[in-house]
Amino acid sequence: MIQVRKKIFFILLITSIFISLTSDAQTIKVCFFIKGLKLKNPEKSEYYLAANMNNWNPADSNYRFQKNKDGYKLILSLPQGVNEYKITRGSWETVETKLNGQPVSNRAFILNKDTVINLVVEQWQDNFKTPDRIHTGGKNVQILDTTFYIPQLDRYRRIWIYLLPGYQASQNKYPVIYMNDGQNLFDLHTSGFGEWGVDELMDSLYKQKQAMAIIVGIDNGNQYRMTEYNPFSNIQFGEGRGDEYVDFLAQTLKPFVDQKFRTKRSASNTIIAGSSMGGLISLYATAKYPGVFGKAGIFSPAFWIAPEIYGYLSESKIHNPKIYFVAGDLESNTMVPDMKKMYDQLLIQGIKKKQMTFKTAADGKHGEWFWHREFPEFFNWIIKQ
Repeated sequence: MIQVRKKIFFILLITSIFISLTSDAQTIKVCFFIKGLKLKNPEKSEYYLAANMNNWNPADSNYRFQKNKDGYKLILSLPQGVNEYKITRGSWETVETKLNGQPVSNRAFILNKDTVINLVVEQWQDNFKTPDRIHTGGKNVQILDTTFYIPQLDRYRRIWIYLLPGYQASQNKYPVIYMNDGQNLFDLHTSGFGEWGVDELMDSLYKQKQAMAIIVGIDNGNQYRMTEYNPFSNIQFGEGRGDEYVDFLAQTLKPFVDQKFRTKRSASNTIIAGSSMGGLISLYATAKYPGVFGKAGIFSPAFWIAPEIYGYLSESKIHNPKIYFVAGDLESNTMVPDMKKMYDQLLIQGIKKKQMTFKTAADGKHGEWFWHREFPEFFNWIIKQ
């Protein structure tokens, strides 16, 4: 098995290099220069570009500035379109800020020709005392387990669960939505870039007497996120472990939840959802386990990192899942086209148009605030289908 994986990874590595070499002609050069830096920088500091182009990795060695006589420079070849970024010193605790320590908005530019961008960094987050994050998880959110064992990966993970306000007082059974990046769903204290606020949204829907569901949140594996949420190997991030992660959801976690809580267990009542890499692995899960996950919420999917997903879906047995696609026009130049390509492919493969929703938002950006805003519309559509 190990030898087979090594051979597959080697083939993917050669393919990725070939694609990279043959696609250079379609990219445009952009040169970033840091011309101004405030004091209180530790000696031998390194500076990085964290951007939508590298999945907001704050310490990506391929996006590290090089020191020269005039300051620091970074030269990249990027495709046309909208790009967003920030400067860090290797972590989100050392991200750039305004002069008074307040957060800066994402820097952005539209790339359509060779470009030079001169930057001035006013201050750094770690030069200011960071206020303690408050817990915002509501009373209907529980930690199911802080160290739930994942036998398929031999790792442990925190699992969250949202039970609607009337759960204890009723004997009803409910659909279940399994959501990736659990630490970003319910609690500002545990989130990296803000929370979805799923519990507040669900509480509001309950008050409106909307149909309800149980929400199960699975924390991502931090440094393992890029491989656990990718079923395919990647030259930059390594061997994909998405197969094992999806096996865990279908074979271990779902049976546990079904046994412990009053759930509707059919595929038509089992939904998987996530954003970015979480959107990628959610769609993969519906294809690998059509008898388990019958519906999916695909928010801002990172199809760019795994182009193999198109081929995998084309070879999968069509089972007419119900899929909700949503992304913002301001996320990246490839986000919406990649998502549309998948949507069109699934239509051609035979999934009925009424089984899917394809939505774009002109002001949508890659972030929790956007997914928070879009969640109620997704939920109402997916739960009633």
